[in-house]
Amino acid sequence: MKCIVLEEKTDYDGSQISSLWGYNSFGVQEDSIIIFRGACDVKIEHMIDLEDRKENESIWSEDMLSFIIEHFDSTNLKLIYARQRLFTAIVREYLADVGVSTSREGDDLFLEGKKLTVSIASTSAVSQKIHFGINVTHPVYGNLEEAGIKAGEIPGLMQEIGMRYVREFEDIEKDLRKSRPLGVV
Repeated sequence: MKCIVLEEKTDYDGSQISSLWGYNSFGVQEDSIIIFRGACDVKIEHMIDLEDRKENESIWSEDMLSFIIEHFDSTNLKLIYARQRLFTAIVREYLADVGVSTSREGDDLFLEGKKLTVSIASTSAVSQKIHFGINVTHPVYGNLEEAGIKAGEIPGLMQEIGMRYVREFEDIEKDLRKSRPLGVV
């Protein structure tokens, strides 16, 4: 699994959750997590969550960290939602390690009762995708600035969360190769 942290500002508009975005944009042909910072403004035509679309919800932030995850081993929707929850737990664990207390409801993290993250998971004919966004600043919702995360800490945060996810999957792959099937002596 490859972890790429983009240094240049990149805005998230929802199109990045399309399958093969990593390949089309960066030539990545393997499972990946691509991380960037920029504004977020998801247009209705890119909304995957049908409830948000029906309610004409807006998903925006002036400054957000975006994590785009793509897996090619399955197109199972239930599996990608489980992976989304795992990623949410990894982010929560990292934030706790740096002294930021959050609560979790499903795939959302909250900071003092205010929503800190947005996330969606979906599948295509060739892959599974996740977008997970963390507000760096936001006038209404929870954000990293409010949590005491300094601007200089953001690049390390992006890299460490991405690498924790990669290490989790490397560890799973190792475990798969040492476990014997049931009924085999």
